[in-house]
Amino acid sequence: MTDPERYQDPLTIQRVLHATKTIAIVGLSNNELRASYFVGYYLKRHGYRVIPVNPREKEILGETSYPSLLDVPVPVDLVNVFRAPDALPAIAREAVEIKAGALWCQFGVINEEGARIAETGGVTVIMDRCLKIEHARYVGRMHWLGFNTRRITSVRAGLQ
Repeated sequence: MTDPERYQDPLTIQRVLHATKTIAIVGLSNNELRASYFVGYYLKRHGYRVIPVNPREKEILGETSYPSLLDVPVPVDLVNVFRAPDALPAIAREAVEIKAGALWCQFGVINEEGARIAETGGVTVIMDRCLKIEHARYVGRMHWLGFNTRRITSVRAGLQ
């Protein structure tokens, strides 16, 4: 079993978020009640280009859905994975092949072999983190939901 904290470095997460413009979401669902749909919708609303990768759908969120990463006709900065952990090695190989900048594995998507394949191919790996939550944390909007991000406080340093 891999140590997922190894793939949760805050500086790496921030760098990836700021460098990303185009996100391919593997396993994006057309069902509005699924987490992947909510994340894709959120990312589109925040200015990212979202490319669905789901062989069962033709279109999701108003965008053409592709059967695999290899079928996506434009460069991809980040591959966001909403699939079972055992699917990760194959997805990591495709991410390396298309020269994606990063492979982002959602909560529970933990697979050491997939991480190793991506890293060996020069792809940054973030694992067991939600892209929407991390975006909200580092853009500074999570506090609207009542979460303490420990980034901004009304308490002065040394008085805590």
